[in-house]
Amino acid sequence: MDMIQYSCASCGMGVVGMKCAKCECDLVHDTITTADGRNVAVARCPTGCGKIKSPMCCGDDMACAI
Repeated sequence: MDMIQYSCASCGMGVVGMKCAKCECDLVHDTITTADGRNVAVARCPTGCGKIKSPMCCGDDMACAI
């Protein structure tokens, strides 16, 4: 499985290889829909341990590339 990579469109900062602390699996990129209908990028554990909001940089969500 390829590791997800998040990068900042403004400054080029990047993040690679986030892991779940419970099961040590690599997190995968996903989106969720909020109650008001917005799509939000998240990084989630593929085994169901949980999810976190995608990283931010320069005040904006970082984009994901695999």
